[in-house]
Amino acid sequence: MNLTDFTYLLNKPEAINDRYAETLDNVLTAFPYFQSARVLRLKHLYNQDSFNYNYSLKVTAAYTTDRSILFDFITSDSFIAVQKGLYEKKLEELMNMNVVGSEVVIVEARQAMIDPLEQSILTSIKEATTTEEQKAEEKLAIGKPLEFSKDEKHSFQEWLQLSRLKPIVREEITKNTPSIDEDKKKKLDLIDKFIENNPKISPIAKDASVPVIEAVADDTSYLMTETLARVYLEQKKYSKAIQAYEILILKYPEKSSFFADRISDIKIVQQNNN
Repeated sequence: MNLTDFTYLLNKPEAINDRYAETLDNVLTAFPYFQSARVLRLKHLYNQDSFNYNYSLKVTAAYTTDRSILFDFITSDSFIAVQKGLYEKKLEELMNMNVVGSEVVIVEARQAMIDPLEQSILTSIKEATTTEEQKAEEKLAIGKPLEFSKDEKHSFQEWLQLSRLKPIVREEITKNTPSIDEDKKKKLDLIDKFIENNPKISPIAKDASVPVIEAVADDTSYLMTETLARVYLEQKKYSKAIQAYEILILKYPEKSSFFADRISDIKIVQQNNN
């Protein structure tokens, strides 16, 4: 990839293809902090509907100095739009494909020969091959690229947070124990001196006005969106995801049955991941 190709992709990111993506991988290996190359690679994963997109979004954000610019890019029309010419080219290739020989398969006759009982058995076997959890994950679109809109900065910030915080394990230092004891002694001496001085707090006058501190409301339900619910799900915060859909049921009662189904599917996934 030369400078002309890279400049072309920056101006038209929807034109990125597999050949360019492979070159970008090599570029990022050599220059991991090359931010514009990272977002172009991210765009390719989005076009491919890749399960690696969500993880790559976090990595790209980690290498980005100004995440607001990244947010503006992934919510822009040029990022969301898929190159129309690419589909037209693929369609033209399929239409011009030469077919060598053909085989006629009579499906209707085959279906007519199958006994209803046999059909029921075949259906049961087919359903048994897919577990209940897999069905739930497919319905919930787990692993599919998250799509943020312009007014979902809160959802984007939540996604960038780590789903699990690990405590920092520090080794105990025993060599400097005397200095630690000495510091503690100095602090205790200061406390004793303060008590000896017998400090007093003067009482507030009866006619003095006392400022009233208003309690800060913790209700953030107005920020809840379907994308944020999916963010919690992707982070495996199942309880938060269920709570998110419960809030959405109250916000959008016309979609209550849809959200209720989502909650049922999350509980299935949660049960198999505990």
